[in-house]
Amino acid sequence: MKIVYPTCCGVDVHKSFLVATIIDTPKGSLQPSYQMRRFSTFNSDLNRFADWLLTHNCLDVCMESTGKYWVPVFNILEKRGLRVVIANPKWVKAVKGNKDDKKDSKWIGELFRLGLVNTSFIPDREIRILRELTRYRYKLVSMRSSEKNRFQNAFTVCNVALDSVVSDMFGKSASAITEYLISDAEFDAGYCVSLLRGTLKKKAEAVVESIDGYEIAPEQKVRIAIVRDHMNHIDTLIDRIDTCVESMLTSDEKYEGAISLLCTIPGVDRRSAITIISEIGTDMGQFHSSKQLCCWAGLTPGNNESAGKKKSVKISRAGVYLKPALVQVAHAAVKDKRSSYYAVKYERIAKRRGKKRAIIAIARMILTAIYSILSNGEVWNPVDLYKIDMPEHLKEKQLAKAVKQAVAFLEKQGLKVS
Repeated sequence: MKIVYPTCCGVDVHKSFLVATIIDTPKGSLQPSYQMRRFSTFNSDLNRFADWLLTHNCLDVCMESTGKYWVPVFNILEKRGLRVVIANPKWVKAVKGNKDDKKDSKWIGELFRLGLVNTSFIPDREIRILRELTRYRYKLVSMRSSEKNRFQNAFTVCNVALDSVVSDMFGKSASAITEYLISDAEFDAGYCVSLLRGTLKKKAEAVVESIDGYEIAPEQKVRIAIVRDHMNHIDTLIDRIDTCVESMLTSDEKYEGAISLLCTIPGVDRRSAITIISEIGTDMGQFHSSKQLCCWAGLTPGNNESAGKKKSVKISRAGVYLKPALVQVAHAAVKDKRSSYYAVKYERIAKRRGKKRAIIAIARMILTAIYSILSNGEVWNPVDLYKIDMPEHLKEKQLAKAVKQAVAFLEKQGLKVS
């Protein structure tokens, strides 16, 4: 078996310590030598770990992505100029019944030495910081949605059916009414009607009827007020994150240029473009092809086949943050009035494979377009998308087919084609 890294290091990382094994294979020999040491995860000891690696001329390091414990180690080694590979634990899993910290670090190093470890995509430091902010924003938005449901359900259990009349429980009219209901004032139908605005005034009778007979205990009012205050606080936090992200992006022209290019794709707005860039960066050289990028994002069918029978072709669980963003963009793209390109493809696929598979297919098409746009620095052009990653012989076959169809069409119209 070919030795890819003659001198490398395998690292087994834990919360408070790490175990590292340097594997050195002399030129012309197949028998390596091993050096093993244990370091704490404090910064001072991590720097001693980097010094130890450099002393032994070991510049290639591999460790598994154990929770977040690998991040401090990665930060120190990256800063010291070492090449660090982060491996998915499922690719470096040791044999059961024959493992401990020392054996694990040696096993990881051996697999890495022979080139048997698949490298995980780790963006540069700026993108990682941007990713932390956008992912935390995603968590806050999800938390706000939960609080909105909790707020609405709190009124439902108190016999308030206002959500059956109004389209938005958090609009101006509905918010004014809910504030009035949790106050200490006695219910006055006339005053409640005076709080209505716009077209909701036409539904005044239905609004009063949906509230009449409600019962909200003082303790329930306190809980509703707490939920409301929590929602307002979450809104403030989201605004702070947005301000920080915008300040970070406007300070670098390459981000603004990439965002402008991505916004030419139907369904992609500025917020979606920022989320996508925070996940994949702006340098597509990290991925060999658009197919690898789509696989990394969890938008390609799995391959689970045995004895000639396919057990499952479901998409993988990868792309926990990127995939939902792309699916949301895909839904917007099929409804975009600027271009019907994705709408036509969606309808065609949905007839054969169903709506869910069709929207995943559109999300993959969009990610393929993103790969092409960021690679070439050109605006979205649907005409050329089918050529991405297509082998030359297939391109020639497609061209010959198109020419044949054009000639047949012209001859059908009574024209002679020489």
